[in-house]
Amino acid sequence: MTAESSSQPSYNETLAKKLAEKFPAAGVKFTANPKHKDEDVIEMKSTSVLEIARELQKHYPHLLDVCGVDYPERSERFDVVYHYANTEDRRRLRVKTKVNDGATLPSVTSVYKSANWFEREAFDMFGVRFDGHPNLRRILCHEDFVGHPLRKDYPADRNQTLQTPMEHIFAKDRERMIAEEEDHLSDRIWINIGPAHPATHGTLRFMAVLSGETIEKIDVEIGYLHRCFEKMCETHDYNQVIPYTDRLNYCSAPINNNAWCRTIEKMMGVTVPPRAQAIRMILDEFSRIIDHFVCISTNAVDLGGLTNFWLGFNAREKVYDLFEKLCGARLTVSLSRIGGLGFDLPKGWVQQAHETMKVIEQAQAELDLLLTKNRIFVRRMVGAGAITKESAINWGFMGPCLRAAGGAIDNRVWDPYYFYDQIDFDIPVGDRGDSYDRYMVRMEEIRQSLRIIKQVLANIPAGPVKVDDPAVSLPSKQDVYGNIEGLMNQFMMVIHGVQPPAGEIYSAHEGANGELGFYVVSDGSGRPYRVKCRPPCFALFQAFPEMVEGGQLADAVAALGSINIIAGELDR
Repeated sequence: MTAESSSQPSYNETLAKKLAEKFPAAGVKFTANPKHKDEDVIEMKSTSVLEIARELQKHYPHLLDVCGVDYPERSERFDVVYHYANTEDRRRLRVKTKVNDGATLPSVTSVYKSANWFEREAFDMFGVRFDGHPNLRRILCHEDFVGHPLRKDYPADRNQTLQTPMEHIFAKDRERMIAEEEDHLSDRIWINIGPAHPATHGTLRFMAVLSGETIEKIDVEIGYLHRCFEKMCETHDYNQVIPYTDRLNYCSAPINNNAWCRTIEKMMGVTVPPRAQAIRMILDEFSRIIDHFVCISTNAVDLGGLTNFWLGFNAREKVYDLFEKLCGARLTVSLSRIGGLGFDLPKGWVQQAHETMKVIEQAQAELDLLLTKNRIFVRRMVGAGAITKESAINWGFMGPCLRAAGGAIDNRVWDPYYFYDQIDFDIPVGDRGDSYDRYMVRMEEIRQSLRIIKQVLANIPAGPVKVDDPAVSLPSKQDVYGNIEGLMNQFMMVIHGVQPPAGEIYSAHEGANGELGFYVVSDGSGRPYRVKCRPPCFALFQAFPEMVEGGQLADAVAALGSINIIAGELDR
């Protein structure tokens, strides 16, 4: 992040002073983090959230997340936390407010469209109500759900089954949408799409209102794969969360592992060894490649092109061979550990990686020949699901979908980690923001990821792959079996786990679909007090109605595949 002179107030501190002067009733309070410039916090009264958001929008175009934290012992029970970013000036800001149980605070959806689903999630999980929200209803839990699962007094094992027949829910959706819109929708064609539909993969549902083949209105329903990942994190220690992260975006599991471990390492002030950083970079880029192959190949299948599927998935299997050789697993790998890696590269792995890159290059070239200038593919993709750069930013887009709309924003560049600031690679950018541009950006990102891997493979540092600290990493088997200190360290780590200091942290990682962020609150124990995952798909998918309304029904299928919704990440 941008360094600030120690003798001068930081940008965020100056901004907080201006806000306090302009809104004296807001009770603005600024707290700087001496260790992390991107962890500055502004606190205010809940009644001033909207007016402060209007002012912050001039300084922070991105509202990336809104979440709740439950403190049942307090009179003002909930924290509502907003994460802002300015990618051009390389700054982040966290804004917090307190709210009573049963009270409301203003919705900021009139300023940031991205707040829509995030506020709905905070309502669903905690019961926090946002006054002025256009459609405040449950989003991850079903409509029959009683209670709010992320409250501390809700048992982690209390599951609730949906009892209402699905056809009744369809009728309720129709009544609600007619009430929200003009009466003329009642005489249009109403169709339900999904979840049992080839393009929705059993995890998404749409209620579409059609005039002929044109979509006049579409409503999106998610939550079919919701497992309350964040609640499970509260009942497990920090390293036990790693297998759960595998099951977020399971098309690129190592990225999730690394993002989680980086967050806890940041909280603990741990820097992993250079060799571990390099290997994590290689795993991230291989994961990005196969994630893009899945997106491109399945998108083509949705449009009727099956051959592309085999090309992309054959290369993907070769990458899984690399993962298997490294850790024994293929899809959900749990490769990383807090403080480094669980496994060092075995003999022959680097050579196999070079051979795998040749397979990837060949598959990418064949996909390029089959699709890029294919008359049918181009006509189906160009113009489908288009979005402008300004609208994409306001919706909270990051990653390939934002870059396709013209936003040259990549966390590996504007907020770099590992050795990305020492690596030569380009950020591909589109100009139309449609499905074809999203395809082209991903195709080029495959080439750029290969470029990154080649540079890192040529310069993998020697040394250990985890920190030598018994409070962070498990000791070697030799120590466990050979001396009493090693055995004691093993026992303490397994029983108590790592114990970050009390506090809060947010760490962002460049996932295959955009910014994958983890906001973690620690109470100093071996288990997280609160974990909030900022899933890239969530921000992307909430803009889907705006992207497809006014277009053809067939275009919605092309657009859906191009934004690459992964339900495990979306629903958590």
